[in-house]
Amino acid sequence: MTEPDVTTLATAANPMTSYLENLALSSPGQAQAFASEYSSPMNGPMLNAWQDIASADALLVSDEQSILAPGAVLLGLLALASVAVLVGGRLAENKRRVGLLKAAGGTPGLIAATFLAENLIMALIAAVAGLLAGWRIAPLLTDPGAQLVGTPGAPSLTAVMVAGVLCVALAVSLASSIVPAIRAARSSTVSALADSARPVRRHGVLISLSRRLPVPALFGLRLAVRRPRRTLLSAAGIAVTVCGITALLTFRATVRAVLGGTSDAGLPDPVISRDEQMLVVITIALVILAAISAILTAWATVLDARRASALMRALGATSRQVSAGLAAAQVLSALPGAIVGVPLGIALVRVLSKATAVGNPSVLWLVATVIGTLIVAAGLTTIPARIAAQVPPPEVLAAGAD
Repeated sequence: MTEPDVTTLATAANPMTSYLENLALSSPGQAQAFASEYSSPMNGPMLNAWQDIASADALLVSDEQSILAPGAVLLGLLALASVAVLVGGRLAENKRRVGLLKAAGGTPGLIAATFLAENLIMALIAAVAGLLAGWRIAPLLTDPGAQLVGTPGAPSLTAVMVAGVLCVALAVSLASSIVPAIRAARSSTVSALADSARPVRRHGVLISLSRRLPVPALFGLRLAVRRPRRTLLSAAGIAVTVCGITALLTFRATVRAVLGGTSDAGLPDPVISRDEQMLVVITIALVILAAISAILTAWATVLDARRASALMRALGATSRQVSAGLAAAQVLSALPGAIVGVPLGIALVRVLSKATAVGNPSVLWLVATVIGTLIVAAGLTTIPARIAAQVPPPEVLAAGAD
């Protein structure tokens, strides 16, 4: 407040009896010890160290950071799985091209470097775009509160900040691309030209059980087993997303059951309100990134299964059964991830929560989260599956034989 506004608060019945004096110490680092030694709120001055004042003024922002930091880790893990699925899908799509390059004399180092360079260049472009977007969005997330005059502007882009963002983007891209690139480089020319997936190990018991399954479930199970790495990455991405959603539900349950969600004056606690806003932002980002990852996984599965799908249709399966099988493959990978993500989200809140106890989210909401995740995972496969089902089987089989 301005000085004239403050002086108007003093009345004859309630005069101002408090005075504020700023003390500059020769040793500012000893301010807390000085305040503890000479402060006497009952019959003397009440001293507040500058560290306490700064901590109180920055409470909203520092609390945001405590939520954004693990949220960024979750987003990084999901991005790692998403990029790995994307690279694996591109490798499956261009596997014959790898074989042609090796047949033309391309060395394994050249093939690996080609894949790595392509992904690293895309990572740099995406990192610059994300850096600029985050730079403009940052003021919306760092408002210190209505008690301070003015609003913060966009932070200055320092060399350390730019280097950190670029290094993280390159690290995520490199970690996701190195294994597929090495696999492509080490694959034989014959297997690359044949474009064959991992053969399924057949056991008598599994065959007797699987033959009783309907056609979509049998086809989906076969697709999930043929690409175990992709299935595990898809499950990991779903687990991270469900973990974020469960953390949001657990935090809200904790606020309502343990903290009450209000300040001492009965008003909404601004710190808790800001924490919920940050959790919503992170959850939305997780859901969007998970949806993109699910689409990429579905498209990679469709491309990888184009010959198998054509054979299924040539043997009498309908396009609807093949599409349902592709959706079943997504559900089979999403189900364990969704189940594992629930306890991970609750454990994340228990580790990061400042409350003495953590509330339990509604079981109905948790069940709805798991079921909704499975429905969305299956639904996102529908469009790529229908696009692939429109291609006639003879055309697909003839292309594979060229």
